[in-house]
Amino acid sequence: MASLDTLTLPLDQISADELAASGLEYARVDADGDGYRPFQRAVARGFLGGESTDDEAENARRTLRTRRLTGVYDRGAMEPDVPVGTVDSWATELTTSPGRQAALWAISAVTVAPTHRRRGIARAMLGGELRSAAAAGFALAGLTVTEATIYGRWGFSPATWASDVEVDTARARWTGPLAPGRLDFVPREGLAARIGEVHERVRRQRPGSVPGWDGRWRGIAGVAPGDKDGEKVRGVVYRDTEGVERGIVVYTIAERDDFAAHDLDVRTLFAETPDAYAALWRFLLEHDLVGKVKAWLQAPVPPVQWMVADRRAVTATLTDHHWLRILDVPRALTTRTYSAPLSVVLRVSDPLGFADGAWSVRIGDDGEAVVEASAPDREVEVELTVNALGSLLLGGVRIADLAAAGLASGQPAALGAIDRSFAPAMTPLLDIWY
Repeated sequence: MASLDTLTLPLDQISADELAASGLEYARVDADGDGYRPFQRAVARGFLGGESTDDEAENARRTLRTRRLTGVYDRGAMEPDVPVGTVDSWATELTTSPGRQAALWAISAVTVAPTHRRRGIARAMLGGELRSAAAAGFALAGLTVTEATIYGRWGFSPATWASDVEVDTARARWTGPLAPGRLDFVPREGLAARIGEVHERVRRQRPGSVPGWDGRWRGIAGVAPGDKDGEKVRGVVYRDTEGVERGIVVYTIAERDDFAAHDLDVRTLFAETPDAYAALWRFLLEHDLVGKVKAWLQAPVPPVQWMVADRRAVTATLTDHHWLRILDVPRALTTRTYSAPLSVVLRVSDPLGFADGAWSVRIGDDGEAVVEASAPDREVEVELTVNALGSLLLGGVRIADLAAAGLASGQPAALGAIDRSFAPAMTPLLDIWY
């Protein structure tokens, strides 16, 4: 499914009609056509960015050629070719259990011009994306968000969390493992490819992860046009005793007035093995002339907290990151493996109708699920919203906590059984933005 060319799919007619009734036009944007630069300008406005240079636009075009770009236009505006709403989407994969992937309809670049609020643009664009995804056979849609108050109304809900980590190196004496491999600096030329190779192996084992792409890696490596800190980028790899690159860290150092206590900013750290993780973090914390190490999109409870003498030298600020939307309950729940047997009837409420219904969920000793519409005479044991089911899917949250928040309800024994079954083999994490 991830190989599906979403560029061949038609625009959603319901959205087109809704927007037309408001005097707006719903249209596809060709990344190689005249509409590309105005589309990009609208996206930059939406995310408060500056106007891109020709080189920056061409760099982005390399990625966006493979994506489904959609714009909403007000042809009576002063700039009729600049869309007042934007979205891009593509078919990719979501790791649902270690070594197991599911097709995912990924959504990005959702913007609405401040001049055109409350005209149904976001409703039409997001509704159109979900209907298109469901019609194409996707059981799941996903996105990362800048504002947490928007996407719940379309059934999205956080399924993974990540931590922004800051470490005071003066207090963080290393007490963790001593890795047997070696560390080496690597040149910026070829760094993007190295990042991608390590991440591709890491993301296949980590629930909540999705594949990266060349444009993302070039940006991290500091070789994309417009990167003011590009010349400061450094890359270090960890190789195991057999010479295989098992981890990589990319960082810059921001100078401070205290020349012995600069800030080290981690652009990315991917580790395939515990040894690689320990070696890279030790390198960062023992770097000369560094007072603080800052890293984003780390595990919710970062293991480095357990590898230093003073755990409180590590500050981890938790935030939601990867939001999922279930479109097909039977197919979504069968994409992963489970930790314990289960037999339960769920009642899922979905105002948009995609996942609404009562569902019989049976999980065997092998961890595989069989999910089907429940017989009308079977008792419903647990009720929950489609949002709650999306958060529950990867095991990143317990249903007992969702029940405490009023997003689920049911018999205590059934809730406990779900928590045992849905417990993840590995804590879910999305380690990039998309």
